[in-house]
Amino acid sequence: MSIPAPAPSIDVAFPDLGAYAAGNTGVPYAWTFSSTRPGPHVLLQGLTHGNEVCGAIALDRLLREDIHPARGRLSIVFANVDAYRRFDPADPFASRCADEDFNRLWTPDVLDGPRESNELRRARALRPLYDSVDHLLDLHSMSEPCPPLAMAGQRRKGLALARAVGIPRHIVVDGGHAAGRRLRDYAFFDEEDDPRSALLVECGQHWEAAAPEVAFQSVLRFLRHFGIAEQTLLDAFLDPVPVPRQRLIEVSAAVTIATDDFAFTLPVHGLQTIPIAGTPYAVDGGTLIRTPYDNCVLIMPTRKPKRGETAVRLGRRVD
Repeated sequence: MSIPAPAPSIDVAFPDLGAYAAGNTGVPYAWTFSSTRPGPHVLLQGLTHGNEVCGAIALDRLLREDIHPARGRLSIVFANVDAYRRFDPADPFASRCADEDFNRLWTPDVLDGPRESNELRRARALRPLYDSVDHLLDLHSMSEPCPPLAMAGQRRKGLALARAVGIPRHIVVDGGHAAGRRLRDYAFFDEEDDPRSALLVECGQHWEAAAPEVAFQSVLRFLRHFGIAEQTLLDAFLDPVPVPRQRLIEVSAAVTIATDDFAFTLPVHGLQTIPIAGTPYAVDGGTLIRTPYDNCVLIMPTRKPKRGETAVRLGRRVD
């Protein structure tokens, strides 16, 4: 059985978000700025998970530039601040959530149901703001070192948005998780004929020094695409280096953990390609799990297996 690697080092400083606590929308840590020129409502979000700090760093940096939209409306949200406040460098993976995963709640039966948790209360408070949005960028990071990924969902508009933003290099077309729906797949974001759209960017490993810059460049390109960014901001901070051609990975399956006795049987890492179909790579309750086809790509294998959650997504590269 494979043994999880030691926790990666923490190479970034966690920003103090106290200055943003009041918000200006009636919801703490949620801000909206408006232009006098008409345009779309764009929302940028960090801290969907409390220990994924790169988005918070990028949005703190943006707010420190006294950002104003060139047209339309711009909203900035620090989502799960309760979990963020619980971060402990001695146990850095524990503060992903306070009670449950904020990014598995986005169906009406959950949002309108009787269940209660810190994350659900926060989701219900933010839901009216999300309902007013035209385009959403959700900034995430990964538990293990991996090249950044654009998670485009299953609709053509999601793929088109990922390509229009232009980074990261790798685009993943996938349907999410059995454990619950992500915010990027919420309601109209996942309806093919609705022009509203969403993109989730995994900016690298949670605490690597490069991840906040990936997040910030993703923000700048997202705002540029929708005409929201002021040119002075782009001139000052947009990376002028040409980006490489993007590569597409189509997910064929998300492997959901069925028992409390799951483990990978070989060392795994993000975007690892297993060349031969039928290769065992995990065991779940005594059942071997094998690759279904040649050149199978492993996407974000979990560090801490938990029954009912996704162990790994399997994909094919599409040129």
